[in-house]
Amino acid sequence: MAAPLLLTGRTALVTGASRGIGRAVAQAFVASGARVFLASRTRPELEQLAQALGPLAYACPGDLTDAVAVARMTDEVLGQAGGGVDILVNNAGIFPLAPIVETTPTLFEQTLAANLAAPFRVLHALLPAMKARGAGHVVTIGSVADRRIFGGNAAYSASKFGARALHEVLREELAGSGVRATLVSPAATDTPIWDPVDPDRTPGLPPRARMLRPDDVADAVWWAVTRPAHVNVDELRVSRA
Repeated sequence: MAAPLLLTGRTALVTGASRGIGRAVAQAFVASGARVFLASRTRPELEQLAQALGPLAYACPGDLTDAVAVARMTDEVLGQAGGGVDILVNNAGIFPLAPIVETTPTLFEQTLAANLAAPFRVLHALLPAMKARGAGHVVTIGSVADRRIFGGNAAYSASKFGARALHEVLREELAGSGVRATLVSPAATDTPIWDPVDPDRTPGLPPRARMLRPDDVADAVWWAVTRPAHVNVDELRVSRA
């Protein structure tokens, strides 16, 4: 990664930061000089990561599916950040795999809450300050499943197609505002989100050895947010060669 200090003086909030893609993005941002707020519901991992990353990292634990917790977390971030963040990376989410007949209404609703409603709440809280400043960058972590349908992805695909739609509306509304928005849609990435389904032993799923690494996706996010202010990267699709 070239020019590692390009984010010096900038502030970011990364959700789902305790592991996987979010963790890799947080590490890349801190290495590049950014002050990073780390959001996740896994408090011990989050606090350990903040300690490991040093004085530029701040743990903000909380359940993003809880509207009260989101309000508390975003108020804390806005207060500590002096009124707003420069970069929001909406990454947190869940990954249930089940056919429609085995997807309970509760599981479907939980997936939409985690993958669509929660990022909207965070965005809704932080976007006004970006627009008022006329600067900022919203990165949505999508998926290959936000544009391609796979069997057994009823809840997950619905949530990720929704996230793509939200990104497209955001891009339309932000035109000319100085605030940028990027959708980063990676193919299967080797993170703990796959642990419950064990892809190496499940037919039809890609083996971990053929997946992207979290650092691959973090590099794409870092590249998008370090472009010159007049350049918006609308969308990045990242796949395994």
